[in-house]
Amino acid sequence: MKIEDLQPQAGSRHRKRRIGRGIAAGQGASGGFGMRGQKSRSGRPTRPGFEGGQIPLYRRVPKLKHFTVVNPKHFTIINVDTLSQLPAGTEVTLASLMGAGIITQNDGKLRVLGRGDLSVALTVHAHSFTSGAKAKIEAAGGTCVADS
Repeated sequence: MKIEDLQPQAGSRHRKRRIGRGIAAGQGASGGFGMRGQKSRSGRPTRPGFEGGQIPLYRRVPKLKHFTVVNPKHFTIINVDTLSQLPAGTEVTLASLMGAGIITQNDGKLRVLGRGDLSVALTVHAHSFTSGAKAKIEAAGGTCVADS
């Protein structure tokens, strides 16, 4: 058997009903769709998942608990109190922290959080800082450099 020899089973294909073509056609006037209502109008079928204007299930579901984020953002996080053990004037980057053994694995871009206190002036290169972390680093005489 070849692909060009394939054809539908005899009697399995029916011609399309021609709705609304006069009473002699058998489906004239309202065309079998009743008198009034959404299902009797032209362009009739509502899209799949439509619930009459109520927020449909496929839009309600992600608001519930325990659904995973499709494209989560992964960060390597470090707190300000961990940076306080470094000597003053150090250039802090993700690579330097891994070299010093403070961070053991790279989970993504570096994000500095504001837990603890900092007393040494550091130049911190990170992707993002919390407002508390930025304030504490600058209050200790250091600088925050946001890398993209």
